[in-house]
Amino acid sequence: MNKRVLVVLSEYGYWGEELVGPLDVLDEHGYTAVFVTPKGGRAHALPPSMEAGFWDAPLDKVVVDEYYAEKTRAVEDSTRLDSPLNLEAWFPQRPMFNGSNFGHALETYHAARADCWNELGDYDALLMVGGSGPMIDMVNNQRLHDVILGFYNQDKLIAAECYAVACLAFARDFILRKCIIRGKHVTGHALEYDWLDGTGVLGINHNFETPFYPLEHILRDATAPDGEYHGGLGMTYSMILDYPFLTGRSTQDSRHVGEKMIEVLEKGATRYGW
Repeated sequence: MNKRVLVVLSEYGYWGEELVGPLDVLDEHGYTAVFVTPKGGRAHALPPSMEAGFWDAPLDKVVVDEYYAEKTRAVEDSTRLDSPLNLEAWFPQRPMFNGSNFGHALETYHAARADCWNELGDYDALLMVGGSGPMIDMVNNQRLHDVILGFYNQDKLIAAECYAVACLAFARDFILRKCIIRGKHVTGHALEYDWLDGTGVLGINHNFETPFYPLEHILRDATAPDGEYHGGLGMTYSMILDYPFLTGRSTQDSRHVGEKMIEVLEKGATRYGW
């Protein structure tokens, strides 16, 4: 059986371990990772995630060890990420409300999206890799929202790491506009762990002093009133499985996300972490 996982990467930089961690596990279990980026450009790792010994100020510890620095550099130097799928060319853009012929254009959009959703039947799961880049071209990307909804409507596993978890809060049907993680349990970057000392994104000549949004606040509101955000404050690991959603808080959870994906896909796991 052809086992495939669709892996979404930002063109503005992904965190190395958050790709390599789950990718190691998927490779070990015979899954083919098919990469897709928002506009079809090659994704690159954020430079600090390739630097062994990189010190994270909010966590007050080293967050990049030699293994993941070396593995990330190996992926960067390989051809593995050279030819990703182009999400912009694959999924349709929803028409603007005040555009001409909106009603018929919306119908055409829904028909084209349904065809794309049929193509998602070739994949067993979706993985959205974290880092600072996703905040620019993934989190509020309508086409990616439609990818998420496609997996959601087919009751397939949807995994997200770090700041990419925000994609789940904003992926909503245009008509219903209901949050798909309402009533669910998720994790994500806790407020206490957000950086305050600047971070870079690729392709933009600027270091951002803080994240673009406080992920914890978004997730608390999105899961209310019957779900819950779990930050795992003070805990080494924080990973939550509330099927079909699997969320990992940060870098150190990455391999565990891959291992839990296998448990879901091959053993039917549906709940973990709370």
